[in-house]
Amino acid sequence: MAGSAQRIVTLGQANQGQSEPEHAKVEIDAIRKVFQTSRGEVVALHDTSLTIANNEFICVVGPSGCGKTTLLNILAGLDAPTSGEVRIDGTSIHGPSSERGVVFQQYALFPWLTVRQNVEFGLKLKSIGKGERRSIAEKYIESVGLKDFANAFPKELSGGMKQRVAIARAYAVNPQLLLLDEPFGALDAQTRTQLQVELLNTWEQEQKTCFFITHDVEEAVLLASRVVVMSARPGRIKAIVPIDLKHPRTQETRMSKPFNDLKNDIWSLVYQEYLDAKK
Repeated sequence: MAGSAQRIVTLGQANQGQSEPEHAKVEIDAIRKVFQTSRGEVVALHDTSLTIANNEFICVVGPSGCGKTTLLNILAGLDAPTSGEVRIDGTSIHGPSSERGVVFQQYALFPWLTVRQNVEFGLKLKSIGKGERRSIAEKYIESVGLKDFANAFPKELSGGMKQRVAIARAYAVNPQLLLLDEPFGALDAQTRTQLQVELLNTWEQEQKTCFFITHDVEEAVLLASRVVVMSARPGRIKAIVPIDLKHPRTQETRMSKPFNDLKNDIWSLVYQEYLDAKK
């Protein structure tokens, strides 16, 4: 590997904490997850540890079945680890919370609610008053470019527009941690590119801690502060790659040599895990 290879932190180095931020927002501590199946035990995650700084944008890549989504579900409180612990601001998490917003690949909108009502839903659960709910919802609806569709229903929206609503809804409740599981994976290339830029713009303005899963290495390099490469099952952290590309990142960023060096380095790591998974 060339270019940025010298900046890649291997699994052994990562376990020694050499690439970890000094001030932790999220601590993933020795997570192990075992599923019981008809074929016996399946180890999805093994000894997975990572520290994430406040406002950091982490992207996770790796071969299918490496435990990326399992790890996100544990962070969301939708699943529990077999052993190990996840802490946010030093407090262990147990179950879902509005402090952790989740955006899935499926849009998960309420079809009987308008765009505004969908974005207001989490705010209503937090007992925020009607006037304040509307003001917050309109801010985030406008931020994702859907001001003219605030009264539309999901069935009247394209796939990309539905995902914009899901992102606006997640941001509206002001979570400490935003978890995104391949949110653009089902979209066409043009819409996906547009939403990547919009998400980056929103992150730069709002400064949220983000944990983003993707199969697209180019997407990871464009979005991330650091890219975490997962190994084939049992999933563990194989490498951590800092992405030292300046902001704002645009289409011109994708054409630069540093960008493509990073993309090639990371793809080499992922492809090797893909080959190992087939053995």
